[in-house]
Amino acid sequence: MTAEVIRGNSERSALATIRQGLSLTPEFRKGLVVTLLLAVVATIGKIIVPIAVQQTIDTGLRTGTPDTAYITGAILVCAGAVLLTAAAGYVMNVRLYKATESSLATLRVRGFRHVHDLSVLTQNTERRGALVSRVTNDIDQISTFMQWGGLMIIVAFGQLFVATVLMFVYSWQLTLLVWLCFIPLMIALPRFQKLLSRAYTAVRERTGDMLAAISESVVGATVIRAYASERRTAERVDQAVDANRRAQTRAQTIVGFVFPLTEIVAAVAIAGIVLMGVRLGLSGDISQGELVAFLFLITLFVSPLQTATEVLNEAQNAVAGWRRVLGVIDTPPDVADPGDRGVELPRGPISVAFEDVHFSYPGGVPVLREVTLEIPPRSRVAVVGETGSGKTTFAKLLTRLMDPGAGRVTVDGHDLRRIRFSSLRERIVMVPQDGFLFDGTLEENIRYGKPSATTGEIRLAMTELGLTDWLEGLPGGLDTAVGQRGESLSAGERQLVALARAYLADPDLLLLDEATSAVDPATEVRLARALEGVTRGRTAISIAHRLSTAENADEVLVFDGGRLVQRGHHSELVGRPGVYADLHASWISAAHS
Repeated sequence: MTAEVIRGNSERSALATIRQGLSLTPEFRKGLVVTLLLAVVATIGKIIVPIAVQQTIDTGLRTGTPDTAYITGAILVCAGAVLLTAAAGYVMNVRLYKATESSLATLRVRGFRHVHDLSVLTQNTERRGALVSRVTNDIDQISTFMQWGGLMIIVAFGQLFVATVLMFVYSWQLTLLVWLCFIPLMIALPRFQKLLSRAYTAVRERTGDMLAAISESVVGATVIRAYASERRTAERVDQAVDANRRAQTRAQTIVGFVFPLTEIVAAVAIAGIVLMGVRLGLSGDISQGELVAFLFLITLFVSPLQTATEVLNEAQNAVAGWRRVLGVIDTPPDVADPGDRGVELPRGPISVAFEDVHFSYPGGVPVLREVTLEIPPRSRVAVVGETGSGKTTFAKLLTRLMDPGAGRVTVDGHDLRRIRFSSLRERIVMVPQDGFLFDGTLEENIRYGKPSATTGEIRLAMTELGLTDWLEGLPGGLDTAVGQRGESLSAGERQLVALARAYLADPDLLLLDEATSAVDPATEVRLARALEGVTRGRTAISIAHRLSTAENADEVLVFDGGRLVQRGHHSELVGRPGVYADLHASWISAAHS
Protein backbone atom coordinates (compact mmCIF):
# COMPACT_ATOMS: atom_id res chain seq x y z
CA MET A 1 0.00 0.00 0.00
CA THR A 2 2.75 2.47 0.95
CA ALA A 3 4.67 1.88 -2.30
CA GLU A 4 1.51 2.47 -4.36
CA VAL A 5 0.81 5.75 -2.55
CA ILE A 6 4.40 6.89 -3.07
CA ARG A 7 4.21 6.16 -6.80
CA GLY A 8 0.96 8.13 -6.97
CA ASN A 9 2.58 11.08 -5.20
CA SER A 10 5.59 11.02 -7.53
CA GLU A 11 3.25 11.52 -10.50
CA ARG A 12 1.47 14.48 -8.89
CA SER A 13 2.40 17.95 -10.19
CA ALA A 14 4.68 20.18 -8.11
CA LEU A 15 1.91 22.77 -7.61
CA ALA A 16 -0.59 20.15 -6.47
CA THR A 17 2.00 18.68 -4.10
CA ILE A 18 2.79 22.06 -2.51
CA ARG A 19 -0.92 22.91 -2.30
CA GLN A 20 -1.68 19.70 -0.42
CA GLY A 21 1.38 20.16 1.78
CA LEU A 22 0.33 23.67 2.76
CA SER A 23 -3.18 22.44 3.52
CA LEU A 24 -1.62 20.25 6.23
CA THR A 25 0.22 23.21 7.82
CA PRO A 26 -2.35 25.90 8.73
CA GLU A 27 0.23 27.66 10.93
CA PHE A 28 2.09 28.77 7.80
CA ARG A 29 -1.02 30.34 6.28
CA LYS A 30 -1.91 32.17 9.50
CA GLY A 31 -0.79 35.80 9.22
CA LEU A 32 0.49 35.25 5.68
CA VAL A 33 -1.33 38.35 4.41
CA VAL A 34 0.66 40.60 6.77
CA THR A 35 3.89 38.89 5.71
CA LEU A 36 3.04 39.47 2.06
CA LEU A 37 2.29 43.16 2.73
CA LEU A 38 5.71 43.48 4.37
CA ALA A 39 7.20 41.83 1.28
CA VAL A 40 5.46 44.44 -0.88
CA VAL A 41 6.93 47.26 1.23
CA ALA A 42 10.39 45.68 1.06
CA THR A 43 10.09 45.28 -2.69
CA ILE A 44 8.80 48.77 -3.47
CA GLY A 45 11.56 50.25 -1.34
CA LYS A 46 14.15 48.87 -3.75
CA ILE A 47 13.05 51.21 -6.55
CA ILE A 48 13.71 54.31 -4.44
CA VAL A 49 17.44 54.32 -5.28
CA PRO A 50 16.96 54.27 -9.11
CA ILE A 51 14.32 57.02 -8.83
CA ALA A 52 16.62 59.13 -6.63
CA VAL A 53 19.47 58.70 -9.13
CA GLN A 54 17.22 59.73 -12.02
CA GLN A 55 15.92 62.79 -10.19
CA THR A 56 19.41 63.81 -9.07
CA ILE A 57 20.77 63.71 -12.60
CA ASP A 58 17.76 65.17 -14.42
CA THR A 59 16.75 67.78 -11.80
CA GLY A 60 19.59 68.34 -9.39
CA LEU A 61 22.17 68.66 -12.15
CA ARG A 62 19.92 70.06 -14.87
CA THR A 63 21.31 73.60 -14.86
CA GLY A 64 24.94 72.57 -14.79
CA THR A 65 25.23 73.83 -11.22
CA PRO A 66 24.40 71.17 -8.62
CA ASP A 67 21.28 71.95 -6.60
CA THR A 68 22.76 70.78 -3.29
CA ALA A 69 19.54 71.30 -1.33
CA TYR A 70 17.57 69.19 -3.79
CA ILE A 71 20.26 66.50 -3.94
CA THR A 72 20.52 66.42 -0.12
CA GLY A 73 16.77 66.05 0.20
CA ALA A 74 16.75 63.25 -2.36
CA ILE A 75 19.53 61.44 -0.50
CA LEU A 76 17.70 61.78 2.85
CA VAL A 77 14.47 60.45 1.34
CA CYS A 78 16.45 57.61 -0.23
CA ALA A 79 18.13 56.79 3.10
CA GLY A 80 14.78 56.77 4.91
CA ALA A 81 13.29 54.48 2.29
CA VAL A 82 16.25 52.11 2.53
CA LEU A 83 15.88 51.94 6.34
CA LEU A 84 12.13 51.30 6.01
CA THR A 85 12.82 48.60 3.42
CA ALA A 86 15.40 46.95 5.70
CA ALA A 87 13.00 47.04 8.67
CA ALA A 88 10.18 45.56 6.60
CA GLY A 89 12.51 42.86 5.30
CA TYR A 90 13.66 42.00 8.84
CA VAL A 91 10.12 41.70 10.24
CA MET A 92 9.06 39.71 7.16
CA ASN A 93 11.94 37.26 7.67
CA VAL A 94 11.20 36.78 11.37
CA ARG A 95 7.50 36.18 10.72
CA LEU A 96 8.28 33.77 7.91
CA TYR A 97 10.81 31.80 9.97
CA LYS A 98 8.45 31.52 12.95
CA ALA A 99 5.51 30.45 10.78
CA THR A 100 7.65 27.95 8.90
CA GLU A 101 9.13 26.30 11.98
CA SER A 102 5.72 26.14 13.66
CA SER A 103 4.05 24.60 10.62
CA LEU A 104 6.84 22.10 9.97
CA ALA A 105 6.86 21.08 13.64
CA THR A 106 3.17 20.23 13.17
CA LEU A 107 4.03 18.27 10.02
CA ARG A 108 6.82 16.36 11.81
CA VAL A 109 4.49 15.41 14.65
CA ARG A 110 1.74 14.42 12.25
CA GLY A 111 4.12 12.35 10.12
CA PHE A 112 5.68 10.68 13.18
CA ARG A 113 2.31 9.80 14.68
CA HIS A 114 1.02 8.49 11.38
CA VAL A 115 4.03 6.17 11.13
CA HIS A 116 3.00 4.76 14.50
CA ASP A 117 -0.61 4.44 13.33
CA LEU A 118 0.45 2.25 10.42
CA SER A 119 0.15 -1.45 11.08
CA VAL A 120 3.18 -3.65 11.69
CA LEU A 121 2.53 -5.20 8.29
CA THR A 122 2.68 -1.81 6.54
CA GLN A 123 5.77 -0.71 8.50
CA ASN A 124 7.57 -3.89 7.49
CA THR A 125 7.26 -2.93 3.82
CA GLU A 126 9.46 0.13 4.50
CA ARG A 127 13.00 0.18 5.84
CA ARG A 128 13.13 1.89 9.24
CA GLY A 129 15.85 4.33 8.16
CA ALA A 130 13.76 5.40 5.16
CA LEU A 131 10.74 6.09 7.38
CA VAL A 132 12.89 8.12 9.77
CA SER A 133 14.31 10.05 6.80
CA ARG A 134 10.80 11.07 5.74
CA VAL A 135 9.99 12.81 9.00
CA THR A 136 13.46 14.29 9.49
CA ASN A 137 15.63 14.97 6.42
CA ASP A 138 12.78 15.39 3.95
CA ILE A 139 11.04 17.91 6.21
CA ASP A 140 14.36 19.71 6.71
CA GLN A 141 14.53 20.16 2.92
CA ILE A 142 11.01 21.61 2.96
CA SER A 143 12.06 23.95 5.78
CA THR A 144 15.06 25.21 3.81
CA PHE A 145 12.89 26.03 0.82
CA MET A 146 10.05 27.66 2.75
CA GLN A 147 12.46 29.84 4.76
CA TRP A 148 14.74 30.80 1.90
CA GLY A 149 13.33 29.74 -1.46
CA GLY A 150 9.75 30.66 -0.53
CA LEU A 151 10.90 34.09 0.63
CA MET A 152 12.90 34.59 -2.57
CA ILE A 153 9.89 33.71 -4.72
CA ILE A 154 7.69 36.24 -2.90
CA VAL A 155 10.28 39.01 -3.20
CA ALA A 156 11.37 38.04 -6.71
CA PHE A 157 7.90 38.20 -8.26
CA GLY A 158 7.21 41.51 -6.58
CA GLN A 159 10.59 42.88 -7.61
CA LEU A 160 10.09 41.71 -11.18
CA PHE A 161 6.68 43.36 -11.39
CA VAL A 162 7.72 46.69 -9.81
CA ALA A 163 10.90 46.91 -11.91
CA THR A 164 8.92 46.23 -15.10
CA VAL A 165 6.34 48.96 -14.32
CA LEU A 166 8.98 51.62 -13.63
CA MET A 167 11.08 50.61 -16.64
CA PHE A 168 7.98 50.92 -18.80
CA VAL A 169 7.44 54.45 -17.42
CA TYR A 170 10.98 55.41 -18.44
CA SER A 171 11.06 53.63 -21.83
CA TRP A 172 8.65 51.13 -23.27
CA GLN A 173 11.12 50.34 -26.04
CA LEU A 174 13.89 49.29 -23.64
CA THR A 175 11.38 47.36 -21.51
CA LEU A 176 10.25 45.43 -24.57
CA LEU A 177 13.89 44.65 -25.42
CA VAL A 178 14.49 43.27 -21.91
CA TRP A 179 11.46 40.99 -22.07
CA LEU A 180 12.34 39.77 -25.56
CA CYS A 181 15.74 38.71 -24.22
CA PHE A 182 14.34 36.80 -21.24
CA ILE A 183 11.14 35.28 -22.61
CA PRO A 184 12.98 32.30 -24.26
CA LEU A 185 14.67 31.56 -20.91
CA MET A 186 11.33 31.72 -19.09
CA ILE A 187 9.86 29.27 -21.60
CA ALA A 188 12.78 26.89 -21.11
CA LEU A 189 12.73 26.96 -17.28
CA PRO A 190 9.63 24.71 -16.90
CA ARG A 191 11.40 22.04 -18.98
CA PHE A 192 14.38 22.19 -16.69
CA GLN A 193 11.96 22.04 -13.75
CA LYS A 194 10.72 18.62 -14.87
CA LEU A 195 14.28 17.35 -15.19
CA LEU A 196 15.13 18.71 -11.74
CA SER A 197 11.94 17.22 -10.26
CA ARG A 198 12.91 13.73 -11.37
CA ALA A 199 16.52 14.26 -10.34
CA TYR A 200 15.68 15.44 -6.83
CA THR A 201 13.07 12.74 -6.30
CA ALA A 202 15.90 10.29 -6.96
CA VAL A 203 18.10 12.25 -4.53
CA ARG A 204 15.57 11.95 -1.70
CA GLU A 205 15.09 8.22 -2.39
CA ARG A 206 18.85 7.56 -2.39
CA THR A 207 19.23 9.61 0.81
CA GLY A 208 16.59 7.44 2.49
CA ASP A 209 18.37 4.28 1.30
CA MET A 210 21.68 5.61 2.59
CA LEU A 211 20.26 6.42 6.04
CA ALA A 212 18.59 3.01 6.19
CA ALA A 213 21.85 1.22 5.37
CA ILE A 214 23.82 3.26 7.91
CA SER A 215 21.24 2.89 10.70
CA GLU A 216 21.01 -0.88 10.18
CA SER A 217 24.78 -1.23 10.31
CA VAL A 218 24.88 0.71 13.59
CA VAL A 219 21.99 -1.16 15.24
CA GLY A 220 23.33 -4.52 14.03
CA ALA A 221 26.96 -3.80 14.96
CA THR A 222 27.15 -6.75 17.37
CA VAL A 223 25.90 -9.24 14.78
CA ILE A 224 28.22 -7.75 12.16
CA ARG A 225 31.26 -8.24 14.41
CA ALA A 226 30.13 -11.71 15.51
CA TYR A 227 30.04 -12.92 11.90
CA ALA A 228 33.09 -10.90 10.79
CA SER A 229 31.02 -9.27 8.08
CA GLU A 230 32.48 -5.79 8.46
CA ARG A 231 33.73 -5.75 4.87
CA ARG A 232 30.37 -6.78 3.39
CA THR A 233 28.58 -4.24 5.54
CA ALA A 234 31.05 -1.52 4.58
CA GLU A 235 30.58 -2.38 0.90
CA ARG A 236 26.80 -2.16 1.29
CA VAL A 237 27.04 1.22 3.01
CA ASP A 238 29.58 2.41 0.42
CA GLN A 239 27.21 1.43 -2.38
CA ALA A 240 24.36 3.36 -0.77
CA VAL A 241 26.60 6.40 -0.23
CA ASP A 242 27.89 6.21 -3.80
CA ALA A 243 24.34 5.93 -5.20
CA ASN A 244 23.42 9.04 -3.21
CA ARG A 245 26.53 10.83 -4.53
CA ARG A 246 25.63 9.97 -8.15
CA ALA A 247 22.05 11.19 -7.69
CA GLN A 248 23.26 14.45 -6.10
CA THR A 249 25.84 14.96 -8.85
CA ARG A 250 23.28 14.46 -11.60
CA ALA A 251 20.91 17.00 -10.01
CA GLN A 252 23.68 19.55 -9.52
CA THR A 253 24.86 19.02 -13.12
CA ILE A 254 21.44 20.11 -14.36
CA VAL A 255 21.55 23.16 -12.07
CA GLY A 256 25.09 23.94 -13.24
CA PHE A 257 23.90 23.95 -16.84
CA VAL A 258 20.93 26.26 -16.21
CA PHE A 259 22.60 28.91 -14.03
CA PRO A 260 25.12 30.24 -16.65
CA LEU A 261 22.27 30.61 -19.15
CA THR A 262 20.72 33.29 -16.97
CA GLU A 263 24.00 35.21 -16.72
CA ILE A 264 24.54 35.04 -20.50
CA VAL A 265 21.03 36.34 -21.23
CA ALA A 266 21.51 39.11 -18.63
CA ALA A 267 24.78 40.21 -20.26
CA VAL A 268 23.13 40.31 -23.70
CA ALA A 269 20.18 42.32 -22.29
CA ILE A 270 22.47 44.92 -20.62
CA ALA A 271 24.55 45.31 -23.76
CA GLY A 272 21.40 45.81 -25.82
CA ILE A 273 20.04 48.40 -23.35
CA VAL A 274 23.28 50.45 -23.54
CA LEU A 275 23.33 50.44 -27.35
CA MET A 276 19.63 51.12 -27.81
CA GLY A 277 19.51 53.57 -24.87
CA VAL A 278 22.23 55.77 -26.36
CA ARG A 279 20.32 55.98 -29.65
CA LEU A 280 17.07 56.80 -27.84
CA GLY A 281 18.92 59.44 -25.83
CA LEU A 282 20.29 61.08 -28.94
CA SER A 283 16.77 61.27 -30.38
CA GLY A 284 15.43 62.74 -27.12
CA ASP A 285 13.22 59.76 -26.24
CA ILE A 286 15.00 59.18 -22.93
CA SER A 287 16.96 61.46 -20.62
CA GLN A 288 20.40 60.80 -19.17
CA GLY A 289 18.94 60.25 -15.70
CA GLU A 290 16.29 57.86 -17.00
CA LEU A 291 18.89 55.80 -18.88
CA VAL A 292 21.12 55.52 -15.82
CA ALA A 293 18.09 54.69 -13.66
CA PHE A 294 17.06 52.09 -16.25
CA LEU A 295 20.45 50.40 -15.87
CA PHE A 296 19.87 50.30 -12.10
CA LEU A 297 16.42 48.82 -12.69
CA ILE A 298 17.73 46.14 -15.02
CA THR A 299 19.75 44.74 -12.13
CA LEU A 300 16.54 44.57 -10.07
CA PHE A 301 14.89 42.80 -13.01
CA VAL A 302 17.75 40.39 -13.67
CA SER A 303 18.63 39.44 -10.08
CA PRO A 304 15.39 37.47 -9.47
CA LEU A 305 15.97 35.57 -12.70
CA GLN A 306 19.61 34.93 -11.81
CA THR A 307 18.57 33.39 -8.52
CA ALA A 308 15.65 31.56 -10.14
CA THR A 309 17.79 28.48 -10.78
CA GLU A 310 18.83 28.37 -7.13
CA VAL A 311 15.22 28.78 -6.05
CA LEU A 312 14.23 26.13 -8.57
CA ASN A 313 16.93 23.88 -7.13
CA GLU A 314 15.56 24.23 -3.59
CA ALA A 315 11.96 24.05 -4.83
CA GLN A 316 12.48 20.73 -6.56
CA ASN A 317 14.31 19.35 -3.55
CA ALA A 318 11.42 20.51 -1.35
CA VAL A 319 8.77 19.12 -3.69
CA ALA A 320 10.56 15.77 -3.70
CA GLY A 321 10.56 15.93 0.11
CA TRP A 322 6.87 16.88 0.17
CA ARG A 323 6.02 13.91 -2.02
CA ARG A 324 7.85 11.48 0.26
CA VAL A 325 6.29 12.95 3.41
CA LEU A 326 2.84 12.93 1.83
CA GLY A 327 3.50 9.37 0.71
CA VAL A 328 3.56 8.41 4.40
CA ILE A 329 0.69 10.65 5.53
CA ASP A 330 -1.53 9.56 2.61
CA THR A 331 -1.02 5.88 3.40
CA PRO A 332 -4.27 4.81 5.06
CA PRO A 333 -3.76 2.81 8.27
CA ASP A 334 -5.15 -0.65 7.55
CA VAL A 335 -5.55 -1.14 11.30
CA ALA A 336 -7.59 1.95 12.17
CA ASP A 337 -8.69 3.20 15.58
CA PRO A 338 -12.51 3.46 15.65
CA GLY A 339 -12.08 6.42 18.03
CA ASP A 340 -15.23 7.86 19.60
CA ARG A 341 -17.38 5.45 17.60
CA GLY A 342 -15.64 2.50 19.24
CA VAL A 343 -16.47 0.43 22.28
CA GLU A 344 -14.99 1.21 25.70
CA LEU A 345 -14.53 -2.07 27.56
CA PRO A 346 -15.10 -2.18 31.34
CA ARG A 347 -12.35 -3.61 33.52
CA GLY A 348 -12.59 -7.27 34.44
CA PRO A 349 -11.55 -10.77 33.36
CA ILE A 350 -11.38 -11.13 29.58
CA SER A 351 -12.69 -13.92 27.37
CA VAL A 352 -11.26 -14.41 23.86
CA ALA A 353 -12.77 -15.96 20.74
CA PHE A 354 -11.47 -16.60 17.21
CA GLU A 355 -14.27 -17.18 14.71
CA ASP A 356 -13.13 -18.91 11.50
CA VAL A 357 -10.08 -16.64 11.24
CA HIS A 358 -7.89 -16.64 8.11
CA PHE A 359 -4.78 -14.54 7.49
CA SER A 360 -2.24 -14.22 4.67
CA TYR A 361 0.63 -11.79 4.21
CA PRO A 362 0.50 -9.90 0.87
CA GLY A 363 1.50 -12.21 -1.95
CA GLY A 364 2.04 -15.12 0.44
CA VAL A 365 0.34 -18.37 1.31
CA PRO A 366 -2.21 -18.48 4.17
CA VAL A 367 -0.52 -18.27 7.57
CA LEU A 368 -3.66 -19.01 9.59
CA ARG A 369 -6.57 -21.10 8.30
CA GLU A 370 -10.01 -21.75 9.79
CA VAL A 371 -8.96 -20.93 13.34
CA THR A 372 -11.94 -21.17 15.68
CA LEU A 373 -11.53 -21.26 19.46
CA GLU A 374 -12.70 -19.80 22.75
CA ILE A 375 -10.58 -18.94 25.78
CA PRO A 376 -12.50 -18.37 29.04
CA PRO A 377 -11.57 -15.60 31.50
CA ARG A 378 -8.62 -16.12 33.89
CA SER A 379 -7.32 -19.05 31.81
CA ARG A 380 -3.61 -19.74 31.49
CA VAL A 381 -3.07 -20.87 27.93
CA ALA A 382 0.13 -22.01 26.21
CA VAL A 383 0.40 -21.72 22.42
CA VAL A 384 2.90 -24.17 20.91
CA GLY A 385 3.98 -25.27 17.46
CA GLU A 386 6.92 -25.52 15.13
CA THR A 387 8.51 -22.37 13.70
CA GLY A 388 6.20 -20.95 11.03
CA SER A 389 3.12 -22.69 12.38
CA GLY A 390 1.27 -19.39 12.95
CA LYS A 391 1.86 -18.77 16.68
CA THR A 392 3.25 -15.22 16.33
CA THR A 393 0.57 -14.27 13.80
CA PHE A 394 -2.03 -15.52 16.29
CA ALA A 395 -0.54 -13.17 18.91
CA LYS A 396 -0.47 -10.18 16.54
CA LEU A 397 -4.12 -10.69 15.62
CA LEU A 398 -5.11 -10.99 19.28
CA THR A 399 -3.37 -7.70 20.14
CA ARG A 400 -4.66 -6.13 16.91
CA LEU A 401 -1.28 -5.32 15.49
CA MET A 402 -2.89 -6.76 12.35
CA ASP A 403 -6.44 -7.58 11.29
CA PRO A 404 -7.57 -10.96 9.93
CA GLY A 405 -8.22 -11.35 6.23
CA ALA A 406 -11.45 -13.22 7.03
CA GLY A 407 -13.36 -14.07 10.17
CA ARG A 408 -13.11 -12.06 13.36
CA VAL A 409 -11.38 -11.92 16.74
CA THR A 410 -13.45 -10.92 19.75
CA VAL A 411 -12.81 -10.12 23.41
CA ASP A 412 -15.77 -10.22 25.76
CA GLY A 413 -17.96 -10.66 22.67
CA HIS A 414 -16.79 -7.46 20.97
CA ASP A 415 -15.00 -7.49 17.60
CA LEU A 416 -11.48 -6.09 18.13
CA ARG A 417 -12.03 -3.76 15.18
CA ARG A 418 -14.82 -2.00 17.12
CA ILE A 419 -12.84 -1.42 20.33
CA ARG A 420 -11.06 1.88 20.90
CA PHE A 421 -7.30 1.62 20.89
CA SER A 422 -7.09 3.39 24.24
CA SER A 423 -9.30 0.75 25.81
CA LEU A 424 -7.73 -2.16 23.95
CA ARG A 425 -4.15 -1.21 24.88
CA GLU A 426 -5.19 -0.78 28.51
CA ARG A 427 -6.95 -4.15 28.70
CA ILE A 428 -4.48 -6.22 26.67
CA VAL A 429 -0.71 -5.98 27.08
CA MET A 430 1.87 -7.96 25.12
CA VAL A 431 5.36 -8.74 26.40
CA PRO A 432 7.44 -9.30 23.22
CA GLN A 433 10.25 -11.80 22.93
CA ASP A 434 13.04 -9.23 22.74
CA GLY A 435 11.91 -7.27 25.82
CA PHE A 436 12.70 -3.95 24.15
CA LEU A 437 13.90 -1.27 26.57
CA PHE A 438 14.37 2.45 25.98
CA ASP A 439 17.57 4.33 26.74
CA GLY A 440 17.13 5.50 30.32
CA THR A 441 17.01 4.14 33.86
CA LEU A 442 15.41 0.93 35.06
CA GLU A 443 12.71 2.93 36.85
CA GLU A 444 11.86 4.94 33.71
CA ASN A 445 11.45 1.74 31.69
CA ILE A 446 9.22 0.07 34.28
CA ARG A 447 7.12 3.25 34.64
CA TYR A 448 6.44 3.05 30.88
CA GLY A 449 3.64 0.62 31.80
CA LYS A 450 2.00 3.24 34.03
CA PRO A 451 3.33 6.80 33.61
CA SER A 452 1.62 8.01 36.78
CA ALA A 453 3.24 5.36 39.00
CA THR A 454 5.31 6.56 41.95
CA THR A 455 8.68 5.13 42.92
CA GLY A 456 6.99 3.47 45.90
CA GLU A 457 4.48 1.73 43.61
CA ILE A 458 7.30 0.50 41.39
CA ARG A 459 9.22 -0.90 44.38
CA LEU A 460 6.03 -2.59 45.62
CA ALA A 461 5.54 -4.18 42.19
CA MET A 462 9.10 -5.51 42.23
CA THR A 463 8.51 -6.95 45.71
CA GLU A 464 5.24 -8.62 44.68
CA LEU A 465 7.02 -10.18 41.71
CA GLY A 466 9.81 -11.50 43.92
CA LEU A 467 12.46 -9.40 42.20
CA THR A 468 13.75 -7.42 45.18
CA ASP A 469 16.94 -9.50 45.50
CA TRP A 470 17.73 -9.02 41.82
CA LEU A 471 17.01 -5.29 42.05
CA GLU A 472 19.30 -4.89 45.08
CA GLY A 473 22.08 -6.68 43.21
CA LEU A 474 22.14 -4.03 40.48
CA PRO A 475 24.76 -1.24 40.89
CA GLY A 476 22.22 1.58 40.91
CA GLY A 477 19.00 -0.20 41.83
CA LEU A 478 16.09 1.51 40.10
CA ASP A 479 18.50 4.22 38.91
CA THR A 480 20.58 1.72 36.92
CA ALA A 481 21.05 2.89 33.31
CA VAL A 482 19.91 0.17 30.91
CA GLY A 483 21.62 1.62 27.80
CA GLN A 484 20.23 1.77 24.28
CA ARG A 485 17.78 -1.08 23.65
CA GLY A 486 18.63 -2.30 27.17
CA GLU A 487 22.05 -3.56 26.08
CA SER A 488 23.53 -3.02 29.57
CA LEU A 489 21.32 -5.89 30.80
CA SER A 490 21.25 -9.53 29.80
CA ALA A 491 18.41 -10.94 27.69
CA GLY A 492 16.83 -12.49 30.76
CA GLU A 493 17.12 -9.28 32.79
CA ARG A 494 15.44 -7.36 29.97
CA GLN A 495 12.58 -9.84 30.19
CA LEU A 496 12.33 -9.23 33.94
CA VAL A 497 12.00 -5.49 33.32
CA ALA A 498 9.41 -6.13 30.59
CA LEU A 499 7.38 -8.32 32.98
CA ALA A 500 7.57 -5.69 35.73
CA ARG A 501 6.40 -3.07 33.21
CA ALA A 502 3.47 -5.27 32.20
CA TYR A 503 2.60 -6.00 35.85
CA LEU A 504 2.55 -2.29 36.66
CA ALA A 505 0.23 -1.70 33.67
CA ASP A 506 -2.23 -4.11 35.33
CA PRO A 507 -3.87 -5.52 32.17
CA ASP A 508 -6.79 -7.95 32.16
CA LEU A 509 -5.20 -10.07 29.44
CA LEU A 510 -1.46 -10.66 29.25
CA LEU A 511 0.15 -12.10 26.13
CA LEU A 512 3.72 -13.35 26.48
CA ASP A 513 5.64 -13.99 23.26
CA GLU A 514 8.29 -16.60 24.17
CA ALA A 515 9.05 -14.53 27.26
CA THR A 516 11.20 -17.23 28.91
CA SER A 517 13.30 -18.19 25.88
CA ALA A 518 17.10 -18.03 25.77
CA VAL A 519 17.79 -17.37 29.47
CA ASP A 520 20.10 -18.98 32.00
CA PRO A 521 18.68 -21.36 34.69
CA ALA A 522 18.96 -18.80 37.54
CA THR A 523 17.15 -16.13 35.54
CA GLU A 524 14.57 -18.69 34.45
CA VAL A 525 13.72 -19.30 38.11
CA ARG A 526 13.25 -15.55 38.63
CA LEU A 527 11.18 -15.34 35.44
CA ALA A 528 9.00 -18.26 36.51
CA ARG A 529 8.38 -16.59 39.89
CA ALA A 530 7.67 -13.25 38.23
CA LEU A 531 5.36 -14.88 35.68
CA GLU A 532 3.37 -16.47 38.47
CA GLY A 533 2.78 -13.03 39.98
CA VAL A 534 2.09 -11.31 36.66
CA THR A 535 -0.45 -13.85 35.40
CA ARG A 536 -2.32 -14.37 38.69
CA GLY A 537 -6.00 -13.46 38.43
CA ARG A 538 -5.96 -12.52 34.75
CA THR A 539 -6.22 -14.23 31.38
CA ALA A 540 -2.69 -15.17 30.29
CA ILE A 541 -1.65 -16.53 26.90
CA SER A 542 1.98 -17.61 26.45
CA ILE A 543 3.61 -18.43 23.13
CA ALA A 544 6.08 -20.95 24.45
CA HIS A 545 9.12 -22.90 23.33
CA ARG A 546 9.75 -24.32 26.79
CA LEU A 547 8.27 -27.48 28.22
CA SER A 548 7.64 -25.95 31.65
CA THR A 549 5.36 -23.26 30.23
CA ALA A 550 3.13 -25.82 28.53
CA GLU A 551 3.09 -28.14 31.56
CA ASN A 552 1.88 -25.39 33.90
CA ALA A 553 -0.86 -24.08 31.58
CA ASP A 554 -4.57 -24.74 32.06
CA GLU A 555 -4.80 -25.51 28.36
CA VAL A 556 -2.41 -25.96 25.44
CA LEU A 557 -3.22 -24.79 21.91
CA VAL A 558 -1.22 -26.64 19.26
CA PHE A 559 -0.72 -25.01 15.85
CA ASP A 560 0.62 -26.73 12.74
CA GLY A 561 0.69 -25.34 9.22
CA GLY A 562 -1.50 -22.40 10.23
CA ARG A 563 -4.25 -24.58 11.72
CA LEU A 564 -5.27 -25.27 15.29
CA VAL A 565 -4.76 -29.05 15.27
CA GLN A 566 -4.94 -29.92 18.98
CA ARG A 567 -6.05 -28.39 22.25
CA GLY A 568 -6.30 -29.65 25.80
CA HIS A 569 -4.33 -30.06 29.00
CA HIS A 570 -0.70 -31.14 28.82
CA SER A 571 -1.43 -34.45 30.54
CA GLU A 572 -4.07 -35.28 27.93
CA LEU A 573 -2.11 -34.25 24.86
CA VAL A 574 1.22 -35.82 25.78
CA GLY A 575 -0.29 -39.33 25.78
CA ARG A 576 -2.13 -38.83 22.50
CA PRO A 577 -0.31 -39.38 19.17
CA GLY A 578 0.01 -36.10 17.33
CA VAL A 579 1.95 -32.86 16.92
CA TYR A 580 2.12 -32.10 20.66
CA ALA A 581 3.45 -35.53 21.58
CA ASP A 582 6.18 -35.10 18.95
CA LEU A 583 7.07 -31.63 20.27
CA HIS A 584 7.15 -32.97 23.83
CA ALA A 585 9.46 -35.78 22.78
CA SER A 586 11.76 -33.23 21.13
CA TRP A 587 11.82 -31.14 24.33
CA ILE A 588 12.66 -34.18 26.46
CA SER A 589 15.39 -35.23 24.04
CA ALA A 590 16.91 -31.74 24.00
CA ALA A 591 16.82 -31.55 27.82
CA HIS A 592 18.78 -34.80 28.18
CA SER A 593 21.27 -34.20 25.39
